[in-house]
Amino acid sequence: MGFQHRDEHIDDGMLLLQANIDDMNPELCSYIGELLFEAGANDVYWIPIIMKKGRPGVMLNVLTDEKQLDRLEEVIFRETTTIGLRYMRASCHRLGREFRQVTTPWGPIHVKVGYHKGQMVQFAPEFKECELAARTHSVPLKQVYDEVRRQFLNQEK
Repeated sequence: MGFQHRDEHIDDGMLLLQANIDDMNPELCSYIGELLFEAGANDVYWIPIIMKKGRPGVMLNVLTDEKQLDRLEEVIFRETTTIGLRYMRASCHRLGREFRQVTTPWGPIHVKVGYHKGQMVQFAPEFKECELAARTHSVPLKQVYDEVRRQFLNQEK
């Protein structure tokens, strides 16, 4: 299998959506996050916060391009208890990326490699592939992850 490569770029057409929520079961957060990714979010994260009157809550943050706004609003208003959203313009500087494959005792696994100004600055095994290999072969996930990193570094020598 070849690799996929995307050039480094800055995207100025992004929006950051935010909602503060203090009256929702926190067990719903991961489910809602998955729905938001399925609806086209570029990133979803939750921050624990203290709201008015000292109540604990979470701040939902969703990074998206404007084309996905209607779909994401629908998910947020349908699935959370928020009654309002904040919108902020955002710019994102994305590293160039390449996906490479390494051979492990548990089969081939991809590694995402990040480039800045043409130089490799980071790499990470594809987590879901590592997780699948660990489950399939009944080995610790950290062992698979470490082996993928080791194999990639050996390839780079």
